[in-house]
Amino acid sequence: MATNQLDDTTLAELREIAARYPEARSGLLPMLHLVQSAQGRITPEGIEACAAILDISPAEVSGVATFYTMYKRHGVGDYHVGVCTNTLCAVMGGDEIFARLKEHLEIGNDEVAVQRQGDSRTVSLEHIECNAACDYAPVVMVNWEFMDNQTPESAVQMVEALRAGHEVSSTRGPRLCTWREAERVLAGFPDGRVDEGPTAGEASLAGLRIARERGWTAPDPAQTPAVEAKESEA
Repeated sequence: MATNQLDDTTLAELREIAARYPEARSGLLPMLHLVQSAQGRITPEGIEACAAILDISPAEVSGVATFYTMYKRHGVGDYHVGVCTNTLCAVMGGDEIFARLKEHLEIGNDEVAVQRQGDSRTVSLEHIECNAACDYAPVVMVNWEFMDNQTPESAVQMVEALRAGHEVSSTRGPRLCTWREAERVLAGFPDGRVDEGPTAGEASLAGLRIARERGWTAPDPAQTPAVEAKESEA
C-alpha cells in the first residue's frame, strides 16, 4: 500500500498535538495516529519526526509504536475489520466469524485482502482483544466502530458492502469512514460526526432500567465501613 511523505501541514499538526500537553511527550499516542492518517502506517520517517518534535530518541518512539497493536508497521485496508475472539465473543460465535472471514477473504490474521476487479475499497482482517462490548457479543469492529451481534453471514455481507464502496453504518455510531480518516479522528481532529447514530443500546441500559424499577441506588461513599474506619483512625 502506497504511503505519502509527511508534508509541512502534517508536521505542523504533529507539533500542534505536542503543544496540547503540559509534557509534550504525552502527545505521542495521538501523534502516531496522525502519522498513520497521513502515511497509512507507522513509517521510519514518522518515527523520526515524532522523536524530533518531542526531543526523545527514535528508539523510545519505536518502543511505543511496537507495543500497541493499533499501530501498524505495514499497510492495512481502507476498512480494517477486527473480530473479537476473547472468551464471551468466541463462545457466542466470534471464532466462527473470524474463520469464515479468513476463508471468504482468502487471507490470514492481520493481512489485506486482494482488491478484485470492481472493488472500490480494500479490506483487512485482524482478531482483536476484548472491546468492552460483551453485552453485544459477538462483536466486530470496523476502523474501531462497533458492529454488534454479528453472525458469519452478516459479517460476510458487511465486508462485501465495504469492498463495493457502499455506505455502512455502525450499529452504535456513525457512518463508517476509512482507516486514514478514523486515524485522524483518533489524533484529535474531529470529523463532525460525533453525534451520528445511536450510542448506548438496550443491552447496555438493561441494568440501569432494572435498578430504577426496583429503586436501587449506589451506596453513599460517606457511609461505607472503609470510610468510617479511616475517619476513626484519624
